[in-house]
Amino acid sequence: MKGIDTLVKKALELKERGLNEHEIGRELHVSDNTVVWLLTRSVKGEKLPVDVKIGWRSIGVFGNRIGYLAAIYSDIIGEEIKKNDTSVDAIVGIAIQGIPLATCISEEMGIELAIYRPAGPEKDGTISSNFAGVEGKKVVVIDDVTGTGATMKAAIKHLRELGATPILALVIVNKSDKSDIDGVPLRSLIRAQPISS
Repeated sequence: MKGIDTLVKKALELKERGLNEHEIGRELHVSDNTVVWLLTRSVKGEKLPVDVKIGWRSIGVFGNRIGYLAAIYSDIIGEEIKKNDTSVDAIVGIAIQGIPLATCISEEMGIELAIYRPAGPEKDGTISSNFAGVEGKKVVVIDDVTGTGATMKAAIKHLRELGATPILALVIVNKSDKSDIDGVPLRSLIRAQPISS
């Protein structure tokens, strides 16, 4: 239970700092339902939702390690480009954890970098004006983890509304059974799925 107690403490600290449940989930790498449970677990009879907490700090603390991941991602992107006889104009990193990965991939592949900032459930995110635009471009969308796929789905929807064509979504860990999100192929380095209920 020590790991759960640590998560509860972190969730409460983030809530006190003003983060909403979705933002806390992104920071702790757990689902929104898990965040609700962590914040209200004193409610009798409620069990912890089935979830997998993902931590990749061993990779994230050094830029060169993120660069190694970028090389793997670039290879996967190249494989998809060849398989589908297409091209890529820009890499889109989903804030916050997708940004360092997208930056290194952009550098590795020598193509433009765009940043998508999610706004949370039921709200539209934005493409940062400090980076590349996406209109008329074929893009690859990068994040660290996908669970329900809601953040990636929102990013893909928004990119399409801006006139971009998402051709691939990439994450380090896929916590779902999804192989695509709204028709966009979803590739991951690791798929983590619970196998019992």
